[in-house]
Amino acid sequence: MKVVVTGGAGFIGSHLAARLSDQGYEVAVIDCFHPYYSTERKERQFEALTGGRVPLVRFDLLDGKETKKWFVKFRPDVVYHLAALPGVPYSLEEPLAYIDYDIKATVNVLAAAGEAGAAHVLFASSSSVYGDRGNVPLKEDMADGRVVSPYAAAKYGAESFCHAYAHLYGYKMTIFRYFTVYGPWGRPDMAIGTFLRRLLSGEEIIVYGTGTARDYTFIDDIVTGMVAALDRGGGQSDVFNLGAGAPVTMEQLLAELRKHFPDMKVVRAPERKGDVKATWADITKAERAFGYKPRVTFAEGLARTVAWAREHER
Repeated sequence: MKVVVTGGAGFIGSHLAARLSDQGYEVAVIDCFHPYYSTERKERQFEALTGGRVPLVRFDLLDGKETKKWFVKFRPDVVYHLAALPGVPYSLEEPLAYIDYDIKATVNVLAAAGEAGAAHVLFASSSSVYGDRGNVPLKEDMADGRVVSPYAAAKYGAESFCHAYAHLYGYKMTIFRYFTVYGPWGRPDMAIGTFLRRLLSGEEIIVYGTGTARDYTFIDDIVTGMVAALDRGGGQSDVFNLGAGAPVTMEQLLAELRKHFPDMKVVRAPERKGDVKATWADITKAERAFGYKPRVTFAEGLARTVAWAREHER
């Protein structure tokens, strides 16, 4: 089976491409190496995780003609579309860039997948589409468009295009809503990555707001769920939460970090615009549809991430 992973040199994409290759799929990766964060880091993580066994094509999915040309030539059976601009803070500064990379590029991929005859498209969305609901379990039918950041708005809009193009072309559509993915090679702009770099340098860490919680989900569990969804039954289009199903408060995160960094210093700052108070995934639907069941506890996952950071982030 031929599989393409867009954004496959990113954090989740690199892990996914490696897993698919290990399981015998014919995998190809597309990535434009957008400078949202270090392109050199992306190159290192992609090489470290895939070992050079997965071909990588560099071009910008905003180029609709090039996207269609490549897809029609490769003829993938399955498309994992992960390429996007991530992150809430940057979306407040450059909202139009998110319309380009999270919506326009998605439309190009959806159309190209249809023209190339793909049977199944799997799209990477975000828990941010639920808006700021407070500390309650979030079910897939609770997203109503009342989001609190341009990033979330772009993801919600992209989901709508996913449904539209699945209807137009007749391929199966699976939409994943990720909940705060972390682990080795994690995105450097996210809280855990930022904290670890500063702690390893002997610097204080900055905590924004109070009473926050996140459903931190270890990368291995996310990838296992994404691969399992290839064989899901059910209708043509569906949406699934991929999370741990167990929110971790900021105070719990700090307590776990202090086990590894006893001299940790914390500075408190006001909450940031666009951030939600809490996320908590109801994962019942994914468990029933394709047996999704997270297995890595937060303490274990953080310990593995700290061990990786001590070796690679200095």
